[in-house]
Amino acid sequence: MQDLHRELIEGRVSVPRVGSVVELETVHPRYAVLDASGGGVEPVAAYLRELALDDNRPLTSRSYAYDMLRWYRLLWFLGVDWERATEAEVSALVGWLRAAENPQRGRRSPEAPPPGSVNLRTGKRYLKAGYAPTTINHNLTVVSSFYAFHRHHNRGPLVNPVPESRAQRQALAHRAPDAAMPVFRRARLRQRVRQTDPRAIPDAMWDELFDAMAHTRDRAAILLYVSSGSRAGELLGVTPGDIDWSGQHIYVVTKGTDDREPVPASPQALVVLAAYLDQAGLPAAHEPVFRTLRGADKPLSYWAMRRVLQRANEKLKTNWTLHDLRHTAANRMANDPNLTLAQVRVIMRHADLATTGRYLNARVEDLFDALQQHYNRPRVERSFAPGYDPADVEAVFGG
Repeated sequence: MQDLHRELIEGRVSVPRVGSVVELETVHPRYAVLDASGGGVEPVAAYLRELALDDNRPLTSRSYAYDMLRWYRLLWFLGVDWERATEAEVSALVGWLRAAENPQRGRRSPEAPPPGSVNLRTGKRYLKAGYAPTTINHNLTVVSSFYAFHRHHNRGPLVNPVPESRAQRQALAHRAPDAAMPVFRRARLRQRVRQTDPRAIPDAMWDELFDAMAHTRDRAAILLYVSSGSRAGELLGVTPGDIDWSGQHIYVVTKGTDDREPVPASPQALVVLAAYLDQAGLPAAHEPVFRTLRGADKPLSYWAMRRVLQRANEKLKTNWTLHDLRHTAANRMANDPNLTLAQVRVIMRHADLATTGRYLNARVEDLFDALQQHYNRPRVERSFAPGYDPADVEAVFGG
């Protein structure tokens, strides 16, 4: 058994991809984890049911279900019952995820850039082949929460197999909502997550991206993204009744809530949106305005909109994402002297002002023209007023 744990940690063996996550017709829970024979995993079902009853969003339940599936795949492979799991199994989980390839990162084209390489045009890294540190940490959080739930009901091991950080718990116990985030040591097995500045699209490359859009629908969409700061899924849910033409804003359902909130839209975006609706026709009042162009008439999905941007990236040799459009909106607003940071936070619907403050930065791409002037500026030659003897000047100031 110890040898198998060690082989997992060192990446010499792979965990079989057995079991699945399925959507149910019930609401509590909406998703379930099935084992290799197609039967439901009851301990996970009870946990996901409690999660749904705690008023978590369905997509949260789906994400947690996939984290639990990874955990159970490891336990099935090791032959360990969930009630007897220890920190050794958690270590094996972390080692496996650090070494394994994420199936969602697979490259179909042999000409695709190597995973983890940097795009020379955008300066952004392509996703690595493995699981990101944030994904591993999220998986640990879900497994820890799963065992805390069952321990509350007197089930499972007495000691949570996922190590905890006492320093973090003490630092956050009495933290005021508006206080700065305290510094604490991360718990054992937690991965280091490097903080990077959000990557906005420079103005010149934005013009290229806009010109690469092949249809009025796509131009309207990215203009609304970059003027409103809406998230990808939020904008795709906008219906005819959500557009306030005279007030120049749209209503979107904010991520993680059922709240329909107004966000601004630029006049140019609304003009292009009106041109698109004039071509495609206005859908029913309860239907999203962005529709597919081919096949049966249906709402434009996130994956279809993502593919629109991928085609533009292939043409421009870039690697922009839909979320980069939101970063671009926030960056433009945060660096506008006519807008305060508090106003930008309201428009972007950030929970914390510190999140908005991350967009106050100067980037090499934005300083390109100034840097070129700096590099090409002629060297300043020293000169002295006429009448001075050159020999005296050299004796005082040097040659």
